[in-house]
Amino acid sequence: MEDASRSEGARLWAGAQALARARQAVRGGEPSRVPPLLFLTDPERTPRPWEIAARMPPGSGVIHRGFGRPESLEEALRLRAVTHDRGMALLIGLDVDLADAVKADGVHLPERSLSAAYALSGRRPGWILTGAVHSVEAARAARDLDAILLSPIFPAGGTSAAKPALGTDALRSACSGSTPVLALGGVTLEAMGSLGETGCGGVAAIDGIISAFVL
Repeated sequence: MEDASRSEGARLWAGAQALARARQAVRGGEPSRVPPLLFLTDPERTPRPWEIAARMPPGSGVIHRGFGRPESLEEALRLRAVTHDRGMALLIGLDVDLADAVKADGVHLPERSLSAAYALSGRRPGWILTGAVHSVEAARAARDLDAILLSPIFPAGGTSAAKPALGTDALRSACSGSTPVLALGGVTLEAMGSLGETGCGGVAAIDGIISAFVL
């Protein structure tokens, strides 16, 4: 089972890298600073996220979403240790102070807080800034970000379960802008094949990461 998991993880990572390379070939310019494969933590589905991160490849990344819980600092510190050792990026969801405390590589902003990106880009020019959006219109309107995570592209679990899937046509439309877009929501190894012609720059996942690298 472990060998099969490693194989699935390698295929997911290769697929994410291929998406990033294809976008770069079309768009040109500087390569994106955002890893093409991002793991989003979730307090319920990933109670020990550092163990999952330890199975992911160098060059990928983690978005830690602490949601203000008391244990967020300990989790983020564990993730920082793992991601540093493995050559991975660590972004902190919304909490700038926590990102500073653990020396994270940047911050991930929810859609309601995207207006903070401009100020953050000036105060922390070295940080990677990503933002969550849930419509093509919001993706096109987003500014001052290194990448956008658009969701849910496919039927998803967690808090996204109640939202209708946007589909690959919406993803393709959102990818027409200059900011890289990563597909989020129901992204699995099996779904990767339908993303090739969308122009997206990679993928982000929770269950898809667990399935590929752990189960």
